[in-house]
Amino acid sequence: MATGRGETSDGQIVPATPRGLAVRSAALVTRGLRDLARHANWLTTKVFAGQSPNAVVSCRGQVCAVAPQAKGEPQRLVVYDIDRGAAALALTVPNEALAFGSELAKRAAFSWSQNAQFLAAAWGLWEPAVHLFDLQNKLFVGTFGEFSEFPRCIAFSPTGRFLAAGGAGPRATLELWTAQPGKHALARPAIGRIGPPDLAEPQNLEDQSSGEGTFAGYGRIAFSPDEHIMAGVVEIKGEWADDSILFADLPAFQQQSIFAAEGHITDLTWAPNSRTMIYCSAGQAYRLGVGASEAEQLPFGAELACCHPHRPLCVCFSSWLRNSAKGRLFLFDLDSMDVLDEHPAENVADLRWSCDGSKAYAVTRDGLAYTYDPPF
Repeated sequence: MATGRGETSDGQIVPATPRGLAVRSAALVTRGLRDLARHANWLTTKVFAGQSPNAVVSCRGQVCAVAPQAKGEPQRLVVYDIDRGAAALALTVPNEALAFGSELAKRAAFSWSQNAQFLAAAWGLWEPAVHLFDLQNKLFVGTFGEFSEFPRCIAFSPTGRFLAAGGAGPRATLELWTAQPGKHALARPAIGRIGPPDLAEPQNLEDQSSGEGTFAGYGRIAFSPDEHIMAGVVEIKGEWADDSILFADLPAFQQQSIFAAEGHITDLTWAPNSRTMIYCSAGQAYRLGVGASEAEQLPFGAELACCHPHRPLCVCFSSWLRNSAKGRLFLFDLDSMDVLDEHPAENVADLRWSCDGSKAYAVTRDGLAYTYDPPF
């Protein structure tokens, strides 16, 4: 094998070993061999066996889920690693009570910080608060929030500057914290709180004896990439009720406007320009501009969506595909609305782009992880 040529401090050309080139090439060769051996851009990995009611994936391919209960073992929140395909860490809090087969274990909400160092979690077996973990240092940081009922949705802002959580029930609130400069913690108390939204009269549903058509709590939360706006789903009780989206300006954290949607909203995500939002309602995908009075119905259905952090791309999941009993994961172009890639999938619980935006992750409730990892 021929050697390369190097250069000394006085300008002379001398033989140089090829080791540096070989080391740099090894990763490319490995990746190339893997690309040649597969027939799709979606890689499938089994992360855990059994069913979990909730699962959330980080930008580094870590999955937090309610671990499927083993016989004779208490229920736990566990962090898995997609690349390793194994459990990495069981999460515990001080003075927690062990439970076996409790229905409360099915209630859980999680959010990963932008670099996956921190995980905010709420679980039915813990007190009704947000619990913050520093997974890089394997530390439990503390609890935040005062919720009369379980905080059903939690979200970090794109840079980790803010953390928001929304509760359930007719008196539910949205709470906002900010990160303490130079510290691995959140400022106490919450810097802002929004109570039940200013809505019109209850929706005119046939049966209002059970409270249908009234405010049921807050659902999904999403921050704009520039962190100037926070959007939260206003959930309305009733199978045929229509949810809304509340917009709050930051850091003032005051209700700015409310957009009335059609059907129940299952997800929302911001485009990189911070002026456009994609939301999924009643199995249909929509595009909504900031301040717009009407949304644009997109030419495909979706229940989950996640926009790329920098490029006009969005990865989605739809549980129902025309002429098929199965669902699909797919990637579409925000500018052209063309579907660029797709893969069959079912029971997907969460979507996330990697930290550098080079790949996308999807995790299912039955322990499968899909990685969209296109070849060079």
